[in-house]
Amino acid sequence: MQAPQRLYPLNLTVNGTEVNAQVPARRRLVDFIREDLELTGTKVGCEVGFCGVCSVMLDGEPVAACHMLALQAQGRTVTTIEELSARPACSRLQEAFKEEGGFQCGFCTSGQLVMGTALLEKHDVCQMETADIALEMAGTSCRCTGYYGIHRALRKAAQ
Repeated sequence: MQAPQRLYPLNLTVNGTEVNAQVPARRRLVDFIREDLELTGTKVGCEVGFCGVCSVMLDGEPVAACHMLALQAQGRTVTTIEELSARPACSRLQEAFKEEGGFQCGFCTSGQLVMGTALLEKHDVCQMETADIALEMAGTSCRCTGYYGIHRALRKAAQ
């Protein structure tokens, strides 16, 4: 018989709402978001922090939620795609993704939008070289598009 898992208190803000929960020590942030909070816009891809599909904002910076424990977000602010999509930069980027073919299968789109919104909110994308945009977006991968549509969408959303 397996001993019950010990639970630890977790207090954080998710999408503007204070959340108080009890979680096992090894609970990943992405699992807490998707399973406990039922915010399923954040996807699970590679599970090792490479693909960026699970990207969320942690205190305003994009992070791979599969690569950190929920307890590491103690006292911090998490913003998922559900909340982020209401921001003007993300709304413009969503429209530009549709117009410029920024996605095909759509699986990585939420991660691309999180990373892209962070880029739009912090940099003048119109003045950036394509290589610099690619470097800033390197935390996300897409196996379908070849990235050209994503880069065009970022430039269009920045105008």
